[in-house]
Amino acid sequence: MGRPTTPAEAKQAPLILLVPGLDGSGPGHWQTRWAEEINDARIVDLGLWAQPHRNTWINRLNLAIHRAGRPVILVAHSLGCLLTAWWAKFEQPGWSTPVIGALLVAPPEVDFFPRDERLNAFAPTPSDPLPFPSILAASRNDPWIGFGTAKLLARQWGSQFHDAGETGHINADSDLGSWQEGKRLLSRLTRHDHPHPHPDAFALNADWAEGLEYRS
Repeated sequence: MGRPTTPAEAKQAPLILLVPGLDGSGPGHWQTRWAEEINDARIVDLGLWAQPHRNTWINRLNLAIHRAGRPVILVAHSLGCLLTAWWAKFEQPGWSTPVIGALLVAPPEVDFFPRDERLNAFAPTPSDPLPFPSILAASRNDPWIGFGTAKLLARQWGSQFHDAGETGHINADSDLGSWQEGKRLLSRLTRHDHPHPHPDAFALNADWAEGLEYRS
């Protein structure tokens, strides 16, 4: 057994923020299992799961990131991937961002005939490269997005592309359990030699944080 982690090391260990999509992630979803199995993982409570509001979700994700007080890795599923891209576009995080990487799983098509009209609020898809390392995992038979479209999205975002095979929408219906393949992808991000964010990245003005909840 290794030595205990010091408080300083624990503070710098990245926090895994799990970012669900439409309708949240239920009991059988791998994101829920990760929150239970990984010590440094927690689900971001975005609220409005059945009727997501883009800017409200951006505000709540931003608040969770800056309240972490340490480096953050985002693990987003489905509409959570679009939220991550919109957060990056709106907040324009630079060298001081706490976010050191993102695992983006099964992003949905929102621009052309989306599978659910509730996705329309997240169109158009941001095409800006993400300002941190990322991996985009997509399934060959995902009913929410074509495989070729997912590949194109990975190129636009500057993400490394991972072929997840025929695993549907990579959700609870895919019967993946704790999705060990996804944990291996996550480990590639956590092992990456990221420079630690500048301490200013963790600073959060209380008045500004409070105001985030009400930005529309």
